[in-house]
Amino acid sequence: MSTRTLIRGGLVLTAADEVHADVLIEDGRVAALAAHGSAAAEAWTADRTIDASGKYVIPGGVDAHTHMELPFGGTAASDTFETGTRAAAWGGTTTIVDFAVQSMGRALREGLDTWYDKADGKCAVDYAFHMILSDVNEGTLKEMDRLIGEGVTSFKLFMAYPGVFYSDDGQILRAMQRAAGNGGLIMMHAENGIAIDVLVEQALARGETDPRHHGEVRKVLLEAEATHRAIQLARVAGSPLYVVHVSAEEAVAELAAARDKGLPVFGETCPQYLFLSTDNLAEPDFQGAKYVCSTPLRPREHQAALWRGLRTDDLQVVSTDHCPFCFKGQKELGRDDFSKIPNGLPGVENRMDLLHQAVLDGHITRRRWIEIACAAPARMFGLYPQKGTIAPGSDADIVLYDPHAEQVISAETHHMNVDYSAYEGKRITGRVDTVLSRGELVIDRRTYTGRAGHGVFIPRSTCQYL
Repeated sequence: MSTRTLIRGGLVLTAADEVHADVLIEDGRVAALAAHGSAAAEAWTADRTIDASGKYVIPGGVDAHTHMELPFGGTAASDTFETGTRAAAWGGTTTIVDFAVQSMGRALREGLDTWYDKADGKCAVDYAFHMILSDVNEGTLKEMDRLIGEGVTSFKLFMAYPGVFYSDDGQILRAMQRAAGNGGLIMMHAENGIAIDVLVEQALARGETDPRHHGEVRKVLLEAEATHRAIQLARVAGSPLYVVHVSAEEAVAELAAARDKGLPVFGETCPQYLFLSTDNLAEPDFQGAKYVCSTPLRPREHQAALWRGLRTDDLQVVSTDHCPFCFKGQKELGRDDFSKIPNGLPGVENRMDLLHQAVLDGHITRRRWIEIACAAPARMFGLYPQKGTIAPGSDADIVLYDPHAEQVISAETHHMNVDYSAYEGKRITGRVDTVLSRGELVIDRRTYTGRAGHGVFIPRSTCQYL
């Protein structure tokens, strides 16, 4: 049965345009746009008409960095693919790219299949996967080619977490050389984990066990050094590089210098680095544990450089690195030792709203909001124009956004499966009203109408910036 939905009377915002237009949806895709009130738009008929008067009509958000159900530090992220993608929808995100994990000594295929099983039939919105490489060897390098063939086209390596995910420079170089040949994109967690482990050991020996020391030992210079090293290794290999969760001014400077040379080097940051700081890590009574993530929160003065990087396109993407752990029973594992606090924050539901607030605060323009939250992540990871825009032929992943509604962010009202909010009590203006995923209503005027299993796996092409 063919179904037609008509969205009338809204301001359509994409990364390229702002236009008062009606949007016609047919069989889950955008069929046409026409100026509101034009003869073409007035002639359209539909099974369902949605009034978007006074609202923005924007592409569904693309969150290119989430960790649902990620095992970490003897526990696991508290959002499942079911709860996490439902929360994503509530926040106006209609596609996530999560990370499948290769276990040491095991095949990439085995890790990817585990993640397929976790997500299949559970997701409220569409999803794709990156692959974490924990063990670079001849076998896994060959497997990279096969994964690209099935639409898993990006591979994450870690310069941090020795003994868990860490790869040395030789392994990183080999993976980059492979990516240079097969079109894959290498994603890098850039922190000098070997040096950080020394500083952790020394801090604990001095009795410095509080959460704030997590930020102090993971030094800015060790993020900048690793970023620089990753860039140079990528240059040697002739491969592109995408640096995840950039948090420090000095790391942005390394990316900017590389991009000024015309190198295919890209960076993302996350809302926590734009809105939170070491002040949060220093909250008393162990409350700072809520804000432990890596890279860590930085002193507030780094925020200006991150916003500037987003304006100048030295940073292209804002993702969440959504990796929630409950305060009770999970973050508390590190009550006497900050190094045992599970690393990660909840945020998949807050990203679009926080970035809209950044528009109102004068940090970015409306179109840049859509660029960094929807279009650029879709292009970066081979999903555009299926995702990330509103154009004929695109998936009808569309959000009606009320730019005037006021809200207070709180764990009381969020939909993430975690017992605190990183932005508790923050007042913001702007709120998701209605969400369609491939033309199907997932949120209908602030009521959840979605279902587990609606979301499907989306194979990706290679990076579209290359």
